[in-house]
This record gives sequence, structure tokens and C-alpha cells, in this order.
Amino acid sequence: MTSRKTSQTMKPATAAKKLDVYLGACPAEFQEGVVSRDELNALQADPPEWLRELRRNGPHPRQVVAARLRVSIGGLTRNGITDPLTTEQINALKEEDPEWLQQERETLLEAKREAARVRAKAEQRKEKAEQRRESRG
Repeated sequence: MTSRKTSQTMKPATAAKKLDVYLGACPAEFQEGVVSRDELNALQADPPEWLRELRRNGPHPRQVVAARLRVSIGGLTRNGITDPLTTEQINALKEEDPEWLQQERETLLEAKREAARVRAKAEQRKEKAEQRRESRG
């Protein structure tokens, strides 16, 4: 009996997330099928026109919207943005630069600073522990 290697497949929602596109805007054949790892790699290496168009103009999934606005997904939700946005809508929000957007950007920066501080402190503790071990033995 010989073993055949089966291709790993994923649901369309997983593939869309990996491609940073909104599943609801993808072609029906993409939404209704399964995507193999090889197909995903091919889409990433040489995206078809529909994928290039989606990445360029949207609608974009929330993780892409959040990244383009430099806020967290939670920040979008707190301010009532739960639907996908187009590039045009994202640019309009950037132009308008509402108070909530400024606040959410600051909140995200604070969270990143705090995470960096915690990582640095953990690294210092790790180094001190290693030094103590070395001095003992």
C-alpha cells in the first residue's frame, strides 16, 4: 500500500482571511468551494484581476480597515464600524479625521507602548535569572 499525500484544504473564509480580502465580495466560485494550500499559494504569488481589484478598492475586511486607519478592531467596533469599508470610505475617514479616530489611534499606541514595556521587563527578569544560574554553577 502506498500513501498518497493529500493536499491540505481550507474553507473559503479562512482563505479570504489569509488573502486579506472580504469573503462577501469574492466571486461565487471562490465562496462556494474549498481552497487548497497550492491554490492559495498560487493566488498569493500571481493574484487574478478580481483579487487585485479587491485589495485595491475593497470592500475590505475589518482587520484591513483597522490597519489602514491605524486603530484596533475593537476601536472600530466601539465607534460603530462593523461593516467592511471600501478604500474610498477609508480615505474619507482619514480626511475627516474625527475625534474618535484620533483617540483610538492614541489608545492603540498606548497599548503598543505598554506591551513593549512588559516585554522589556520580562526580558530583564529572564536575563537576571540566567545570570544567577551562571553564577551558581
